[in-house]
Amino acid sequence: MAHIYMLFDFAKDEEKAQQARHKLEVWKQAFRLDKKLLYKLDRTTATPEGDGAKTVKAEKPKTKGKAAAKVETESAPASDDDIKLLVRLGFSGHEKLSEQRWVDRIPTEEPFREASPVVVKPGEAKFDDMEKQFEELG
Repeated sequence: MAHIYMLFDFAKDEEKAQQARHKLEVWKQAFRLDKKLLYKLDRTTATPEGDGAKTVKAEKPKTKGKAAAKVETESAPASDDDIKLLVRLGFSGHEKLSEQRWVDRIPTEEPFREASPVVVKPGEAKFDDMEKQFEELG
C-alpha cells in the first residue's frame, strides 16, 4: 500500500494546530478512516544556546470525548514551538478515487489552508525523508 504524506506548518499557532487535529479526528470517526488517515504533531523548539532546533515528539492525548477536546483547547498554552502536522493517507489500490478526494479536500479546508500545505506522493524527491520523519515521531 502506497502512502501519501501531507505536511502542514502552523508555525507558532497552537490553536490552529489543535483545530486541525480535532478536524482530523472527526473525519476519522465519521468516515471510518481508522488506519487510512494517520497524523502526528511535530513540535520544534529553539534551544536557549541558539545551536539550532530540537524536535520534541508530541504524544496523542489519552483522554477521549468532547470534554477532553475542550480541556485541551482551553489549557493549550501559548508556546514558542514551531508546530508541524504530518498526515499520512494510506488507501489500498482499489480506493484511488477516495484517496484523491482526500488529497484534494484536506489542504483546502479551513485550519489547513493557511498552514502552507505540502503534498508528497511516492516517487517524489522528498518522499523518503517524509516517511522517515513520520516513523521517527513514533
